[in-house]
Amino acid sequence: MERAQKVELVAGLKSAFAEAGVIVVTRNLGLTVAQSTVLRSKMREAGASFKVAKNKLTRIAVEGTPQAPLSDLLTGPTAIATSADPVAAAKVAVEFAKTNKKLEIVGAVMGTTLLDIAGVQALAELPSLDELRGKIVGLISAPATKIAQTIQAPAGQLARVFGAYAAKDAA
Repeated sequence: MERAQKVELVAGLKSAFAEAGVIVVTRNLGLTVAQSTVLRSKMREAGASFKVAKNKLTRIAVEGTPQAPLSDLLTGPTAIATSADPVAAAKVAVEFAKTNKKLEIVGAVMGTTLLDIAGVQALAELPSLDELRGKIVGLISAPATKIAQTIQAPAGQLARVFGAYAAKDAA
């Protein structure tokens, strides 16, 4: 790799890390190309990205940033998963690691906090940002639905009473 390519890669990593809510470090223990492709597509579906980068270049990219503790995790054949949603990358990586023993979770950085394997697994169990938004919308719309049902209930009861009297008089 030429120097210009390395500079470009470091700049790309810096911008990706600046936008990331979480950076998950994984260790590649012999994933095939097909397995890596499946993992990358699952990451894309979740709004995350997965890339293999040289440890030295990744260390240069995080140097002087809030994600600097990430440097301690970069040993051996590693790959980086990032996402703006703090849960998405961790969730996909943990799920994939459960079914494929060739991918090992090393740790993560969320903001300035360094997470160990247990921390990444706990993060993966949290609901995603979209799930939380759905729950909030449900909680907000539930009272409005109940108010509408309560307002309609007396009118419906009156209609049934009038209908019963009309049926009684007709018989």
